[in-house]
Amino acid sequence: MQILFLGAPGAGKGTQCKRLSKHLDLAHLSSGDLLREAVKEGTPTGLKAKSYMDKGVLVPDEVLIAMFEEKLARPECAKGFILDGFPRNLAQAGSLDQLLEKLNKQLTVVINMQVDFNLLTERICGRRTCGNKECGSTYHIKFMPPKKDDICDVCGSALTKRSDDNEEVVRNRLKVYEKETEPLIEYYDARLILRTIDGQGDVDEIFSDILRTIKVLV
Repeated sequence: MQILFLGAPGAGKGTQCKRLSKHLDLAHLSSGDLLREAVKEGTPTGLKAKSYMDKGVLVPDEVLIAMFEEKLARPECAKGFILDGFPRNLAQAGSLDQLLEKLNKQLTVVINMQVDFNLLTERICGRRTCGNKECGSTYHIKFMPPKKDDICDVCGSALTKRSDDNEEVVRNRLKVYEKETEPLIEYYDARLILRTIDGQGDVDEIFSDILRTIKVLV
């Protein structure tokens, strides 16, 4: 199966993708993770990407596509994969179509995780992470708070908040998503492979909904 996840920042794509990856034994391809992996491994595409990242500018679409082509051609992706965070716009979606055609593959289903923007803002602004990099435990001040305020339950280190996890930045990120990524919903719906999942509520229930949706297609 070739699965693509859509959803605004904070919709829970990463959580569900990782879980589904283990459940179906499929490679989970996150654009951010792939970039870091390609740079670490020093692949030709990784070196190109690093040259842009070192300048603090966005990695061009053609470099991202080349990176995905490198990865999708590997044996671990032979039986399928889960795409997370790519494509982000219609231009990237067109490039992905061309790449999949070249590899003689096609998307099986596109899962759109729908969550109210006000809830997304609350989710993101309430995130906290253990300041100890070796621990890295994650929390939420409302939905999954630590036993002691601002202290990690696991190692006792102070919790930190990302500088961009504030309401103004989050609202701007959601505006960008609305403009750039939301058009993909209509794009994939027109191809009859889009399925919308309610991304609000219990994580286990959401995962069960995703499994039921996929089972119908297999």
